[in-house]
Amino acid sequence: MDSQQLLFFVNGRKVIEKNVDPEMMLLPYLRKKLRLTGTKYGCGGGGCGACTVMVSRYNPSTKAVRHHPVNACLTPICSLYGTAVTTVEGIGSTRTRLHPIQERIAKCHGTQCGFCTPGMVMSMYALLRNHPEPTLDQLTDALGGNLCRCTGYRPIIDACKTFCKASGCCQGKENGVCCLDGGINGLAELQDGDETSPELFSEEEFLPLDPTQELIFPPELMLMAEKQPPKTRVFCGDRMTWISPVTLKELLEAKFKYPQAPIVMGNTSVGPEVKFKGVFHPVIISPDRIEELGVISQACDGLTLGAGLSLDQVKHVLADVVQKLPEEKTQTYRALLKHLRTLAGSQIRNMASLGGHIVSRHLDSDLNPLLAVGNCTLNLLSKDGERQIPLSEQFLRRCPDADLKPQEVLVSVSIPYSRKWEFVSAFRQAQRQQNALAIVNSGMRVLFREGGDLIKELSILYGGVGPTTVSAMNSCQRLIGRPWNEEMLDTACRLVLDEVTLPGSAPGGKVEFKRALIISFLFKFYLEVSQSLKRMDPAHYPSLADRYESALEDLHSKHHWRTLTHQNVDPVQLPQDPIGRPIMHLSGIKHATGEAIYCDDMPAVDQELFLTFVTSSRAHARIVSIDLSEALSLPGVVDVITADHLQGVNTFATETFLATDEVHCIGHLVCAVIAESETQAKQAAKQVKIVYQDLEPLILTIEEAIQHKSFHSERKLECGNVDEAFQKVDQILEGEIYIGGQEHFYMETQSMLVVPKGEDGEIDIYVSTQFPKYIQDVIASTLKLSANKVMCHVRRVGGAFGGKVGKTSIMAAITAFAASKHGRAVRCILERGEDMLITGGRHPYLGKYKAGFMNDGRILALDVEHYSNGGSSVDESLFVLEFGLLKMENAYKFPNLRCRGWACRTNLPSNTAFRGFGFPQAGLITEACITEVAVQCGLSPEQVRAINMYKKIDITHYKQELSAKPLAECWRECMAKSSYSLRKTAVERFNAENSWKKRGLAMIPLKFPVGTVTLAMGQAAALVHIYLDGSALVTHGGIEMGQGVHTKIIQVVSRELRMPMSSVHLRETSTETVPNTNCSGGSVVADLNGLAVKDACQTLLKRLEPIISKNPRGTWKDWAQTAFDQSINLSAVGYFRGYEADMNWEKGEGHPFEYFVYGAACSEVEIDCLTGAHKTIRTDIVMDVGHSINPALDIGQVEGAFIQGMGLYTIEELSYSPQGMLYSRGPNQYKIPAIFDIPTELHVSFLPPSEHSNTLYSSKGLGESGLFLGCSVFFAIHDAVRAARQERGISGPLKLRSPLTPERIRMACEDKFTKMIPRDEPGSYVPWNVPV
Repeated sequence: MDSQQLLFFVNGRKVIEKNVDPEMMLLPYLRKKLRLTGTKYGCGGGGCGACTVMVSRYNPSTKAVRHHPVNACLTPICSLYGTAVTTVEGIGSTRTRLHPIQERIAKCHGTQCGFCTPGMVMSMYALLRNHPEPTLDQLTDALGGNLCRCTGYRPIIDACKTFCKASGCCQGKENGVCCLDGGINGLAELQDGDETSPELFSEEEFLPLDPTQELIFPPELMLMAEKQPPKTRVFCGDRMTWISPVTLKELLEAKFKYPQAPIVMGNTSVGPEVKFKGVFHPVIISPDRIEELGVISQACDGLTLGAGLSLDQVKHVLADVVQKLPEEKTQTYRALLKHLRTLAGSQIRNMASLGGHIVSRHLDSDLNPLLAVGNCTLNLLSKDGERQIPLSEQFLRRCPDADLKPQEVLVSVSIPYSRKWEFVSAFRQAQRQQNALAIVNSGMRVLFREGGDLIKELSILYGGVGPTTVSAMNSCQRLIGRPWNEEMLDTACRLVLDEVTLPGSAPGGKVEFKRALIISFLFKFYLEVSQSLKRMDPAHYPSLADRYESALEDLHSKHHWRTLTHQNVDPVQLPQDPIGRPIMHLSGIKHATGEAIYCDDMPAVDQELFLTFVTSSRAHARIVSIDLSEALSLPGVVDVITADHLQGVNTFATETFLATDEVHCIGHLVCAVIAESETQAKQAAKQVKIVYQDLEPLILTIEEAIQHKSFHSERKLECGNVDEAFQKVDQILEGEIYIGGQEHFYMETQSMLVVPKGEDGEIDIYVSTQFPKYIQDVIASTLKLSANKVMCHVRRVGGAFGGKVGKTSIMAAITAFAASKHGRAVRCILERGEDMLITGGRHPYLGKYKAGFMNDGRILALDVEHYSNGGSSVDESLFVLEFGLLKMENAYKFPNLRCRGWACRTNLPSNTAFRGFGFPQAGLITEACITEVAVQCGLSPEQVRAINMYKKIDITHYKQELSAKPLAECWRECMAKSSYSLRKTAVERFNAENSWKKRGLAMIPLKFPVGTVTLAMGQAAALVHIYLDGSALVTHGGIEMGQGVHTKIIQVVSRELRMPMSSVHLRETSTETVPNTNCSGGSVVADLNGLAVKDACQTLLKRLEPIISKNPRGTWKDWAQTAFDQSINLSAVGYFRGYEADMNWEKGEGHPFEYFVYGAACSEVEIDCLTGAHKTIRTDIVMDVGHSINPALDIGQVEGAFIQGMGLYTIEELSYSPQGMLYSRGPNQYKIPAIFDIPTELHVSFLPPSEHSNTLYSSKGLGESGLFLGCSVFFAIHDAVRAARQERGISGPLKLRSPLTPERIRMACEDKFTKMIPRDEPGSYVPWNVPV
């Protein structure tokens, strides 16, 4: 077969590929071949949306162009023949003109690190091409497949909302009242005395959206589609052939010739299998624009849909049909629509085809159970003719006699109308409400005999509870002829549990939860049908108890709206002084146009090599042998570096780079393969053969570490006399809480490029890190060079959160060693799965507490033990433990306190720094204790919090003074702003009226100490040059990782030198310009570096003072020229020596922190007691921020941290096998909050400026503190679960772990269904996963 040429357009320019590789995806093609690096790699599996682009196709028969978003990482370029691809570069740039969406997302502060922004922009752009004035539902739907780890989504929604018809209003009229008239939750707003803050952006200035200005669809492609006779296209690669038939006849011929070849439409099923499971197909058949596969026809008995329709097209067709036909005919369609709304993200729905979804038969398919209960028929075709088979359980189980034959093609699916007295329902529960695979899903259908008393037909199928979709066929048979009543329901539950069984060791775990969902869904179905019967024949059917109705309503969902109250600039401040103003992120526009350069966007260096790591597959083993021969024999492989090459330089401080004789965790680096290309390096890495011999003991969990006394280190702090105080209290309580770990999930994975300079051993390192100086030190030691020859450069980092320090330097050292050894540049970019496996994250914690308290809630004695899971090496574990102990009391004064901490050594990848650094775990342990005390005293947790809070001037348990006045203000303000007491009553009323939905409300105070613990850790330096044209160049030691430090620094220069911000430039952070810098982290980056920059500016002003005073009206250009003529130095170094700080652990006292950030948050949630789903209805946050330097950036930090904290405490769950293998290695298994998860209402306010301090312009660093406030959602859920248990008469302590996943919520709301399910005896089976 001849390979043909591939023709498509990218951004209006024609692309012709003569020798196309069918294995090539669009993402690497855009980035490497066309050098369009705006489209980012985030996960490689269609789960994060960073690689979103728009594809436009012309249909010659309808003469219409269809624009839709796709994930470039899953789109094979061979599937793009005759299409037009638009990337972020194609819609606007700083060199041409900006597209309104690019301008707005930047000016509304919707970018922080900016790595996810091009994907967000393209998802929104594709929506605007189809709907120039979208509704809010369309907007959140369009962004559902895009993840952001920095912003918390709210400013992104704000930017996109400006395109909607009615901006500002939530468009959800409850009880006919607009939200803007009626106040919040139907309660009138509290009138505040102060005037509201100016907006963070002004809508009037935005460019209007003009659809006529968009790129047109290339006329050449239209002509080609109209005129060219269609013929099959074939693309041959080295290993694979791609066949694109364009008529049904050719498709059948291809399938006859290659019966084993898969038919690929959107590549959303085959693609991930090839990428993540190593499946290989020598031939792929991809039909292109075959009319019969796109058929939509309505007959008298139902609807026939072409197998080639995308799920998004199916969704639109069904939505249309449901509106036109009577309800009794559309039961199945409505159920399908319900699932199509939450299935995957918009990109995947636009790529995946109906036929592909059905034939893939994934065990958790959302549509198959519904299509099966709806009695659908599959219309098949082959060269032998046509055939119809039912979409039945046998088909879903792949029984040979009920399946497609190898040469058959699924052409269309017939979905019959439902009948009178027939009811169909759909149910699913996932870790996250949208864009997440179901844990369990179900389709259920019942048909009653005429008149509707007795069951005539019943069909129930479940997904997620077995290796395939499972039918409860026998149970259904036995229920036929029964009346629809409680007795039938009870029998049905028992029958179904007997028939649909799950072993305790079932893959995916959560076994008891799945069993509970099986019958909870059945109960929901019973209620839904009963309600419908009641509507059809009110006289005949009893009505449901009002309190049961709630089981049927969807969780509270209104459109997002928010208020922000920040500080106003002092009226006497000069208008050109930018401090305190909401200035846009310096790189905001470049983020939105894709012009911001990240490490992997740098062009390839001549003769560049690629490095990939080989990691251990055992958690604790001896390496018996490593065989590299096969890997080294492969084409393109240059070298494999092992520990033997690094003799003498394989360690730095406490860390070893490559494993020598033993491995201590799965993911331990064993060796590194260096090859000419990424593909070659990856293929060779698979061929490295390592033989292991397992070692004992295998320690994974904190309990196992305690049992084996396996600790890295321990620490202790004590104040008062704890033992004596326990004698004097009214009550004593003991408890414990487990807090799971958290993956950083920075959008940009670990990235580095090392370039040897060729003389004197000099070497340049471009790396995504928070600590360039440390990387410089590690590489200098590894290469045996002095530090002055190792230059580390960082322009920006695509998110870090603490995860780009320790492991980054190890990988950079190995990459630098390879570059130095071969004298060639070496690039190393981790894939998402490798990154999650190798780098570790937040420490899982076990907290044990014993509290002595009085009956009024005052806690007089507290004894706490912290155990953290440190992993296999020390990394940052000791510091995390120390910070946890120093901050553990949060906002409370415990007069007698003993806290001890142990960092456990286990066989997991070492855990490391993560935003909040020990406090989110330590603080939660304390808050859990307070909640328990409140229950014992019969008080609300908020009362116990208030009575134990620090008052006015006080000292901490490590003897540092603090003034708690702002804490009380935040608490008071939050109580008032959230209408706490009114809403507490409303929540109680709601809970009394609803059995199966419960609401909870919780309010949490915050005291977050900020400081560097030692003086040396707080030093910072800067360099400022003024050029003769009056412009300034500034550089400092801080890293820009999304928090906006560079923007704040330019504001500082602008104020100090009284120079417009546009005249100040900042290039990168480099060890060449500012040496010996500290790590960027700990909420102090802008503060310390800003003070150094301020120092440099003041030095310059002092030198230039005589010149400026002689010519006060002059410009900077005049002053600089005069200074030069007088030989006055126009360059200055600035320095800040750090805050006085110290901590003596022997004595247990010191002054480790410079100041405290105070705050409070109140959250309200609603939970579904039957499924464990929850929705955050509203959150109010009040923060004391000192004098904000840039309120837009500061609010962004608070909101982003809050949503990240909410993820930590609710849905982010890491899961490990009993052998220590991390299962959750990508966005498909690990769920971070998406756009639907943020609170429906979010109100953030800053207290007015507080007293002046010696920080930068009296500001406070806000990077980390807000994260802990996410636990207000945790305790609100806790409150709701307690209400459910109380109503069901369950007493006894409620032990909850973090995160509060749907599984934990459901199983804590015990009821008759959780009592029915079978339970497995611990020890009688091997669980699928272990809690570490």
